Amino acid sequence: MTELKTELTKPVDLTSLVPVLFGFAAFQQLRAASELQLFEYLDLNGPATSDQAAAGLGLPVKSARKLLLGTTSLGLTDRADDRYALSEMLRAAMADGTWPLIRNIIDFQQRLSYLPAKEYAESLRTGKNLGLKHLPGTGNDLYTRLEQTPELENLFFRGMHSWSELSNPVLLHQVDYSGVTRILDVGGGDAVNAIALAQAHPHLKITVFDLEGAVEVAGDNIAAAGLGDRIDVVAGDMFGDPLPGGYDAALFAHQFVIWSPEQNVALLERAYAALPPGGRVIVFNAFADDDGRGPLYTALDNVYFTTLPSEESTIYPWREHEAWLVTAGFTDILRIRSDGWTPHGVIEGRKADE
Repeated sequence: MTELKTELTKPVDLTSLVPVLFGFAAFQQLRAASELQLFEYLDLNGPATSDQAAAGLGLPVKSARKLLLGTTSLGLTDRADDRYALSEMLRAAMADGTWPLIRNIIDFQQRLSYLPAKEYAESLRTGKNLGLKHLPGTGNDLYTRLEQTPELENLFFRGMHSWSELSNPVLLHQVDYSGVTRILDVGGGDAVNAIALAQAHPHLKITVFDLEGAVEVAGDNIAAAGLGDRIDVVAGDMFGDPLPGGYDAALFAHQFVIWSPEQNVALLERAYAALPPGGRVIVFNAFADDDGRGPLYTALDNVYFTTLPSEESTIYPWREHEAWLVTAGFTDILRIRSDGWTPHGVIEGRKADE
């Protein structure tokens, strides 16, 4: 796959401001191409004229031309000799199975994040996640609302599952699991990371610890993966119940972007108490750079975290995670940056030997 340019040039004139000013429209070009299955059509049939694409997609010719102009201008399709083809990036995404994951995320953004995002300025002004007004139900956080709307909850799980699959290679392949045999996956949700870890490292046994509804979904996924002998589930509240003991490592995946610094320290202190001497804590999520300059992905994703999950949620910089680990008593702190295109990474610490 070709290297993607993930950082926008800082606007210096009105021309360079265009992708920012019309960012909402750029997303809708991508969403429409996904919904109308333009990319699948080109992948299956090869290069096509706009008339052929219109016939194949069941669109008026003028609509196909608008769509192809949008996708080509955005670099998602290429045009040569009046024929349109997939860009190199999308050809690779189709070939390696990445595209279905991206489709799930596009659906997540359109149906769950898009309208709430317009509350960003007011959410910043008030310090409250005001995007919740666009979702049905009651409650002050996204997860309570989702429990009341199964369709949106399923959409959320599909989106989070896809994000994890795209971002977890750093967790699977860049972390050293020698000396680790049992992992407690705290807040492990639908077990996407537990399953991936078990498949990548046959010596690991993993327990998913989460609320009752989450571990029910996790149990089904574990059984479907044929990993019931190596992954189990325990229902519990990570803030209200003691963390189970008997594990070499505690994993927090995508948790520390949800809670306040004080809550994150509390979780780390709980992990420290549950781990044996020499035990490790592994924190996997997206990070902001310490210099406050990016990355762009993190800056844009913070619109979602500000408007929806909870009043506390945000993507914190690496140095804040380090400070929390130290406060909780961990030593030998290690940063592991992802080799991939997302700003995800791992930061880990060790409980001192007695």
